[in-house]
Amino acid sequence: MIQPEGFIVQGQENLVCKLRKSLYGLKQAPRQWSDIEKINNLKKQLSKQFAMKDLGAAKQILGMRIIRDKANGTLKLSQSKYVKKVLSRPDIAHAVGVVSRFMSRAGKQHWEAVKWILRYLKGSLDTCLCFTSASLKLQGYVDADFAGDIDSRKSTTGFVFTLGGTAISWALNLQKIVTLSTTEAEYVAAIEAGKEMIWLHGFLDELGKKQEMGILHNDSQSAIFLPKIQLFIQSRSIYKQNTHFIRYLVEDKLVILEKICGSKNPARHVD
Repeated sequence: MIQPEGFIVQGQENLVCKLRKSLYGLKQAPRQWSDIEKINNLKKQLSKQFAMKDLGAAKQILGMRIIRDKANGTLKLSQSKYVKKVLSRPDIAHAVGVVSRFMSRAGKQHWEAVKWILRYLKGSLDTCLCFTSASLKLQGYVDADFAGDIDSRKSTTGFVFTLGGTAISWALNLQKIVTLSTTEAEYVAAIEAGKEMIWLHGFLDELGKKQEMGILHNDSQSAIFLPKIQLFIQSRSIYKQNTHFIRYLVEDKLVILEKICGSKNPARHVD
């Protein structure tokens, strides 16, 4: 960044500043603020320049209420207030994703679907994410439908990652290509989930919570088997790089693909 006004070094006006902290809003920004000693030093420096008060532990973040229970060793994130303003929760990710596709030309049936979502949210205002001090083991779950979008016939990828049994990352979106089979759709979904798992592993490592081999659960036996064979849809060039990527993760034991019963797969709501 350019030198800010009032802090320009004489004789070195042509130089720029190197940012030592991540910019606010970036996915990796929070990892820069996990060092308590550095946080306390920053507070001291700021208090010398500005009138400020330490309000203690955070009570709210991004519209979510933080509820701490030290006696039971839990931390809960509640969206009861946030739900009244903006809709964004893992349990409604699929429904919101579908109705969002018709925002440009919404009809009566789409508004009826939105009202169903609102009624569900009103009846589950107190639903929250509960984090405990239990074993912080990362688990991944992935699923896909096949040609679920009636307009483009594209499939939908859905995955959720849990840490200590609580969801920490999830996504649900249309795949970029039209797949030709259920196996192909599940395989594409596994590739996207594998990318997220590698990122989460790196993030947790930097926080001092190093993970062992990642386990990614999928209810498609054929999609689990594909990375282990050498040939797969070679006529489709889009798979050349992606196939090698997921195969690399499996061969290097960075990710293990495990079968899970469909009824027990938390990512199954994409069907």
